[in-house]
Amino acid sequence: MGKKKIGIYSFSGCSGEQLVILECGAELFNLCDLTEIKSFPMAQSNNEYTLLDIGLLEGSITTERQKRELKEIRSHAKILVAMGICACFGGIQSMKLGEGGWKKRFQKVYGDEDKLFKTMKPLESKPCNAFVKIDYYIPGCPIDKKQFLHSITHVLNGSSPYLYQFSVCTECKWKENDCLLLRGLPCLGPLTRGGCGAACLCYNIPCVGCWGPAEVLNVPSEYRLLIEKGYTTEEIQRKFRKFGGAPMVECLKKIMKQSNYSATKAPRLKGGI
Repeated sequence: MGKKKIGIYSFSGCSGEQLVILECGAELFNLCDLTEIKSFPMAQSNNEYTLLDIGLLEGSITTERQKRELKEIRSHAKILVAMGICACFGGIQSMKLGEGGWKKRFQKVYGDEDKLFKTMKPLESKPCNAFVKIDYYIPGCPIDKKQFLHSITHVLNGSSPYLYQFSVCTECKWKENDCLLLRGLPCLGPLTRGGCGAACLCYNIPCVGCWGPAEVLNVPSEYRLLIEKGYTTEEIQRKFRKFGGAPMVECLKKIMKQSNYSATKAPRLKGGI
């Protein structure tokens, strides 16, 4: 049947996913033996937009040119996989998505967009699924080597990859860590998909949500808890939005419509955002 054709494509991000794949070592050589890699910007120069069995994407979409390239890749790929927080959810660059004022923020940094970005035509950064159908997701910031190898093996063999359904809180309990929320720290463990091994929490650093939203989100409960701990609605929304991207924006819109949260009565405990 021949080797399956794979293409790795990078948009707006840190290219951390490509670096993780490169660091797979011996497993990467096995992957190369089993597939024909048509594009891998960090590893080869002859990258192609061609017919693919699997397209792997990293980075969010931040220009009209990237949007066109993404749609072209989608038209050529049987299966499209988003890798990393930026491709899956929009990343930090999407934390103010839907808030308005994007044009003003852009011009503050880059000046006159018509002169600097005439051919690219910048737009407010969004995840890949805002423009095309994504078949599978591999979250992370960056992705985890083991989860990548597990997922790509499943996809190559015609089956669906399995992602952890539980939150970071589960991994935190496995490590027998104290709950930082109970200490008044703004930890996003209950809202964040597991897979990182509670890396930050093992060092008493609150989870910032860099693996993206968990499968089941109880945003109102954590919102209410942080209000009781003394945090303002502005602080909480900024914390939730940082890595939550487009899905978290929608959750926040709903709960802000349904409830009138106030942070004026509860005293602030130790810790901060």
